[in-house]
Amino acid sequence: MATSDPSALRSQEELMPRYYAQRAQEYERVFDKPHRQADIATLKAWLQRQFAGRQVLEVATGTGFWLPAATAEAKRWQCTDLNPEVLALARAKPLDFAKVQLRLADAYALDLLAEGEPSPFDAAFAGLWFSHVPRSRQASWLAQLHAQLQPGARVVLIDNAYVEGDSTPITRIDSEGNGYQLRTLSDGSTHEVLKNFPNEAEFRTLLAGCAQDIGWQPLTYFWALSYTLN
Repeated sequence: MATSDPSALRSQEELMPRYYAQRAQEYERVFDKPHRQADIATLKAWLQRQFAGRQVLEVATGTGFWLPAATAEAKRWQCTDLNPEVLALARAKPLDFAKVQLRLADAYALDLLAEGEPSPFDAAFAGLWFSHVPRSRQASWLAQLHAQLQPGARVVLIDNAYVEGDSTPITRIDSEGNGYQLRTLSDGSTHEVLKNFPNEAEFRTLLAGCAQDIGWQPLTYFWALSYTLN
């Protein structure tokens, strides 16, 4: 069934933080699946290389699953998330808090810089976040992320690939092309979650004119995107 009601998307964006707050304590179980371990190990090693010596802005940090690997060689790392519940779990990770800071911030309203202040960030990262951005907001979300960064900054996104029989099925698609999954938490509650699976061609279209050195790395259960801002 397709819908085109903008209020439905606004409702999704309001409900998503509540869902992840409820899911915080069980979120990382998704990374325990044995058949995904090779992909996860590949991504952890790759992320460490991507951010060596860089000052990184991370959006939607969540429970910080990727942080120990991704921050290992970074110079500075600013974590952001809307939910204190998930940041509390990230704070419990074995991290170097001399260079890693955690801050509450809305991924759709990044406002980390004072007016006229130059950005300290020469890199950005978002893991398993972009798939939750509605198609109508993808370009604007990328633009406001880029506005927080230095010219020439490195941007890295990673997310899930859709694998038939392994991924949670898409139960409906709205008129904008957004997919939705029905997810059940351990308390028995069921939640409808917006989940898209963008491809390389879609990103190249979104990034036309604002990025170069676009790299697309398809794995079995994940994908990784990297690029340099113009």
